[in-house]
Amino acid sequence: MHLSRRALARLAALSTVATAAVVVTGSTAASAANTAYVFAYFTETPNMSGANYGLHLAVSRDGLNWSPLNQNNPVVTPTAGTRGLRDPFILRKQDGTFVVLATDLNGTNFGENNQYLHVWDSTNLTSFTGYRRVRMHGLNTHTWAPTAFWDAARGQYGIVYSANNGSDVLMVNYTSDFRTVSTNQVYFSPGFPVLDGDVVVDGSTFYLYYKNLSTGLLYGARSSSGAANSYTTYTSGLRQGNAIEAPLLVKNNEGNGWRLWGDSFSPVNNDFYAWSSSNVGGNSWAALNQRDFTPPLNAKHGSIVGISSAEYDALVSRWGLPNWVRLKSSNFPDRFVRHADNAGRLDTYPMEPFQDQMWRMVPGLADSAGVSFQSVNYPDRYLRHSDYAIRLDPNDNTATFRADATFYRVAGLADASWSSFRSYNFPDRYLRHANYLLRIDPLSASSSASDRQDATFRITP
Repeated sequence: MHLSRRALARLAALSTVATAAVVVTGSTAASAANTAYVFAYFTETPNMSGANYGLHLAVSRDGLNWSPLNQNNPVVTPTAGTRGLRDPFILRKQDGTFVVLATDLNGTNFGENNQYLHVWDSTNLTSFTGYRRVRMHGLNTHTWAPTAFWDAARGQYGIVYSANNGSDVLMVNYTSDFRTVSTNQVYFSPGFPVLDGDVVVDGSTFYLYYKNLSTGLLYGARSSSGAANSYTTYTSGLRQGNAIEAPLLVKNNEGNGWRLWGDSFSPVNNDFYAWSSSNVGGNSWAALNQRDFTPPLNAKHGSIVGISSAEYDALVSRWGLPNWVRLKSSNFPDRFVRHADNAGRLDTYPMEPFQDQMWRMVPGLADSAGVSFQSVNYPDRYLRHSDYAIRLDPNDNTATFRADATFYRVAGLADASWSSFRSYNFPDRYLRHANYLLRIDPLSASSSASDRQDATFRITP
């Protein structure tokens, strides 16, 4: 049988969709077809200068270190309801396309009751169509933090969300099209108040991770059917930092491990913590060092889904990678290089103004083989050394300034996969922090481990 080019193209497209469906429905949900990840989130900062309640996306090859897309601006914003979102969730549907669900809440008015979720459709997250609000219940309560999963026995998707029917519970509605939904019912009510459920199906087991509001800890429960109130909690409580919520369970694309993320809730504190495990069915979550991961800038409560290399490339092509970088400390990985009162410093993330930690790493002012650090929020100013201390000063275009503001990027003195920066005009000295202030000091491979750590940074968006 002879097929036209158009028919062949259509068959190829259908094959791609079928492959994507196998990826998400089979027992190997983290198939080799997925080689990267996309992260959906909204943004907040300590004094809310960076708060934005639109849909933000970031991408990652390793699922740990993230690059915001669209310069960390929203890729789509709700146009109805509160015209803002929180807690966006991305699900790859059975046909290989995506649906995006989100809380209908613009800001932090958590006492505002709302019966709706925002919903979009998307082929590959480069555009969003079919925007609507879907009413989930008739209760006088909130509809927070949606998650969704495919229930093969029902032949429908379950949408689980936080609500209150006299107690804080997880509700569920079932749907085939994310437009009309079944009557809401209680999905998980273990006898204590719960919040922020995340449901992941792996083979024949349904995993539900949630926050116990009585203890403030995260727990994992499981079920062989995924039916309402069929889950049994099997893990000990988890927490890092002073407070945590929004558990986010992700199977590694390689299929040989899992990660669990948690949001610190308060934008004043570190935004995310993470754990890893080789066995999601066990009770053996190991906390990840913050050196190992870097969430998207200012990101809050979101979701992560595996994507193919082609989908990664399409997202980057459509939305673009950041035109700025940040410098993360090796030995204080909760701190980033920033300027404050024109001094170069190392301060705890998150910070205000958040732009103080953002740099354009440009060709060296004195030697294009080197680099100079141009401030994003004061673009006429650069990091330079003066009496060996690092300052943020206006570029006067003198030879001295250009030399003081130029560094050579080399393999990290404490970790060759990170970076260190050698001074252009004092080549025995390197950029380092001391008591959280930046300066240049003489350093070498024989310097103490502590000194080499002080001079080692990860370049990250």
